Amino acid sequence: MRYLFDLDPNNNFFGVLAKWILNIEDQTVCNTVTIICWVICAIIAYLLGSLNSAIIISRYKYKQDIRSFGSGNAGLTNMHRVYGKDGAVWTLVGDIAKQLLSVLIGSIMFARMGAYLAGAFCMIGHIFPVYYRFKGGKGVLTAATMILLIDPMIFSVLIVIFALVLLITRYVSLSSIIAALVYPASIRIAYGMEHAFELFFALFVGVLVIYMHRSNLYRIFNNQESKFSFRKKPEAKEIMDMEDKENDDDTTFYPPATEKKKKKK
Repeated sequence: MRYLFDLDPNNNFFGVLAKWILNIEDQTVCNTVTIICWVICAIIAYLLGSLNSAIIISRYKYKQDIRSFGSGNAGLTNMHRVYGKDGAVWTLVGDIAKQLLSVLIGSIMFARMGAYLAGAFCMIGHIFPVYYRFKGGKGVLTAATMILLIDPMIFSVLIVIFALVLLITRYVSLSSIIAALVYPASIRIAYGMEHAFELFFALFVGVLVIYMHRSNLYRIFNNQESKFSFRKKPEAKEIMDMEDKENDDDTTFYPPATEKKKKKK
């Protein structure tokens, strides 16, 4: 679990702030500064996570709010469902970028632990964004990006499981839930109890993802959940086509009554 940090084997880049804090001789001051810096790291990551790409793109590109369409979720899947591949790609880029920046900031401050802390709070910000009345996405993409950056080996296992479940069921939500269940188990199997810190965060991320998909589980059990398809026309396009059809019907030309009377004479 050192893939991200193998880029800096001499630790000249990651954990810079932690090293500086450890050089403080007064233990009380050292502990106080540590707590303050941990809080600052969490706040920065949370504020970055609160920049919800789906909401921003739907508002400025499509002049709508994604939370008013489809499932009402401000995430990648609903963006694809409503606006198609174009909306989904922009959302993907934005969400990856904010998590990448969060993990790098956390890594620079506190190395591996900082990366996990910042990644988790970026995910929380994505789900409960302070800028959008705490109504955001479900955190799957931000969680996946965090795992990819910190531990690509575990990510490769999860993405294969996600893809297999999606291929069989075509439920993105169920695929996310199964991957969330496997995540802490894969950490435990791969590294044992030696990495308790990582296992704790894996459990936290897994539980949070499953909790955010509770309504999806209800719809799956009741056979009401939408299935993923690349071929399906985006809902926004369907709505516009329906509106165009209604407008065409409404503008059908009807001759004035006076013209009919003249013809009879």
